[in-house]
Amino acid sequence: MLKQWRARFGRAPAAPSGSSETALIALIAGGDRDAFQALYRIYFGRLARFLDRMVRDGALIEEIVNDTMLVVWQKAHTFDHTCKVSTWVFAIAYRQGLKAVNLRDEPVESNVELEAGDVRYEPEHALAQQQLQEGVGEALKALSLEQRVVVTLTYYHDMGYQEIAETMGCPLNTVKTRMFHARQRLRVLLSAHQEELS
Repeated sequence: MLKQWRARFGRAPAAPSGSSETALIALIAGGDRDAFQALYRIYFGRLARFLDRMVRDGALIEEIVNDTMLVVWQKAHTFDHTCKVSTWVFAIAYRQGLKAVNLRDEPVESNVELEAGDVRYEPEHALAQQQLQEGVGEALKALSLEQRVVVTLTYYHDMGYQEIAETMGCPLNTVKTRMFHARQRLRVLLSAHQEELS
């Protein structure tokens, strides 16, 4: 997915400060297509990574991102500044992803692409890194959707628990509980993975 993004748009732009994102939302609310395109470029890669972990269907990810950004375009005037723009956008993406998962009848398959190791590593280290990535990917698949989303937003998108609670529309303690159980489950799954490799 990210390779397709880079081929299409070049490197993803660096995330601007919250105030510039807020300014973009204000411009979008006024119908500014250039501001919308800028926000789309900022969020496409981040949302694609988030949704890949959530829905695990590469063909569906771009559609959900586009649906998310359509909602952003249509509802920009409703942004009330009670949270960060990223929280608002990720909450929309989360709801769109849930809709997509709930509408499907088929089992969810993963299209996780593993990144190649750095050429400076020795082959054994590169292999160990790849096996670790595979193990983490498999362990994440074993978590419930809610636990997987909390882990993904925490570790892959650097969100705090309060921001995750706002994104998922649930109490803060629910997020903490999901993370607690996810960590316990990951500990068991990853130690079993390590034993298989030994």
